[in-house]
Amino acid sequence: MTQMRSWLFAPGDSERKMEKATASRADIVIYDLEDAVSEAEKPKARTLVSAFLKSNAQHRSRLWVRINPIQGPHALADLAAVMPAAPAGIMFPKPRGRADAELLDHYLTAFEAAAGSEIGSTKVILLATEMPASMLAIGSYVGVPRVVAMSWGAEDLATELGASDNRSADGGYDFTYELARSLCLVGAAAAGVAPIETIHGDFKDDAGLRKRAVQVRRAGYRGMLAIHPAQIDVINEAFSPSAEELAAAQEIIDLFAANPGVGTIGHKGAMLDRPHLARAKALLASVGR
Repeated sequence: MTQMRSWLFAPGDSERKMEKATASRADIVIYDLEDAVSEAEKPKARTLVSAFLKSNAQHRSRLWVRINPIQGPHALADLAAVMPAAPAGIMFPKPRGRADAELLDHYLTAFEAAAGSEIGSTKVILLATEMPASMLAIGSYVGVPRVVAMSWGAEDLATELGASDNRSADGGYDFTYELARSLCLVGAAAAGVAPIETIHGDFKDDAGLRKRAVQVRRAGYRGMLAIHPAQIDVINEAFSPSAEELAAAQEIIDLFAANPGVGTIGHKGAMLDRPHLARAKALLASVGR
């Protein structure tokens, strides 16, 4: 499967921005039919996105579409427009819980069948914290078909909560939004899917982007949303294991292999146990080793 380190948004009503995003080094490009497109422009955007998917078939494995919320008036029209062009995946905003994700699965199955696509081939990432009900349902997605990743957002949630801002005086997120980040990480782990960090809004702030990407990767996140191609190299680097990390992981694996049946091993002044071994194997597996 395509790597999932960097997920770059491109407004679905802008040919120039979709072309620029598609030509970038983003692992996944998301043509956006939701927040980036005004109500009046949504029909035009659907037509443009469908055309872009068809004309960029060589990149299709990394081309996704963010549709509008399933509880609104646009989602089915979005799917009817883009599914014949076979996007690799759908970004699903504002799910209220498992029932919404399962309903999307049913819709996708019907559209795949109508288009002659392989059933189940269209994957899904959930934007799983944008509504209060979403926050309360974060652990409900275990076993839902198609879901491969889960991300979170702070802006829509702030609006739903009636907040005037979601940042504290030092510029960091307030507690409720840090909770959303933590719940997304836990919910994704429970569902066995990749947790993806939300955007860093200032696309000229490379230092801040790098700091956050490194921090959330250490916590368990596997990738990050982006709003500008200039952010992609920083994100890809931050979510790629370094040669030193890979060497250290291999050393741990070799150490346990040389001592079969041992539960704990002293190594470089620390005690290593089976969770350390599991993390080392997972790190190597993330790069296909």
